[in-house]
Amino acid sequence: MPGTTIASVTTLTPERPALCAPSRAARELGLKRYEFDLAVELGRIRVVADERSSARRVARTEIARLQAQAGFPQTLRERVRVVGTKEGASLMGVSEGRFARLARLGLLAPVRFYLNRYRAVVWLYLAEELREFVANAEHADLITGRTPETLRSQLTAGLDLRPRNWRGRHLGFLLRQAEDPWARAGAIAAFLPGEEIAEIVKIPYERARLDRMRPSLPEHGAPGSPAALLSEQIMTAQDADEIAWLSADLARQLDATRAPWSASSPVPGRRDHAARQPGVRRVPTPAVPRPSAPTAPVDTTRPPRGLLTWLRRRSPRSAPAADHARET
Repeated sequence: MPGTTIASVTTLTPERPALCAPSRAARELGLKRYEFDLAVELGRIRVVADERSSARRVARTEIARLQAQAGFPQTLRERVRVVGTKEGASLMGVSEGRFARLARLGLLAPVRFYLNRYRAVVWLYLAEELREFVANAEHADLITGRTPETLRSQLTAGLDLRPRNWRGRHLGFLLRQAEDPWARAGAIAAFLPGEEIAEIVKIPYERARLDRMRPSLPEHGAPGSPAALLSEQIMTAQDADEIAWLSADLARQLDATRAPWSASSPVPGRRDHAARQPGVRRVPTPAVPRPSAPTAPVDTTRPPRGLLTWLRRRSPRSAPAADHARET
């Protein structure tokens, strides 16, 4: 009809962000949060660093890749399923005692642990790895046969490699997430005793920065409680060879932070740089005289001007004459 205007309305659908927070990604993948964290730690889910913040995010393309896999989400959840000693022994078809012996010998590596209400350590294992251990024909004697005498003597002596295997596994995860030598040094220092760190890192600037770069380890109980102290003991290297290996690796990473300075590390001030070389005496370089710019000749016939000239005019010797002139 003449004089009538029909306007079309366009509905805009907001674009979905290219990166997802871990909580949202876990929901879209059908995982609980602890299952998602374990999947990231094992490399089942790839994460990227957000350019606007230091937080880790999951790309939409990674979520789409996992959702396109056959049997999703059951297959993904099965790959991160963890079991304890009882369920793990049933899965492997062995007794709980044999399962515990295999774990203490380091043949089964735990991925998680927690403390029950009796403050007993409960170790958790990947069900997928237990099935792979049973499927390996080389392990048939360990599953059904008699434990060799050498291994039995080690168990009698109190060998228990479960804490060390957990530390090694978690350290590997932290090192994969580290992006520079300082982050790698902080990850290694998280598992070393404090006195060992003080022995290796003697410069206050480096100790302060290393403390800032140390990642947070799993917490169990309130700080200072018996549960927290027991967990700290599990997460700290105990064996002499393990401490020596971590100390040497920490020293190498610190050397990498010193020279050359990485692009992500701020250049220290003069005091910090001088503290890094206590045996080197800095000798000042003599200044080289530079030719000065030609100046215009000074006119000595011209009387000086300024405040000094005015004060001289007001000197005490000229004051009586000025007063006499006023009186006349």
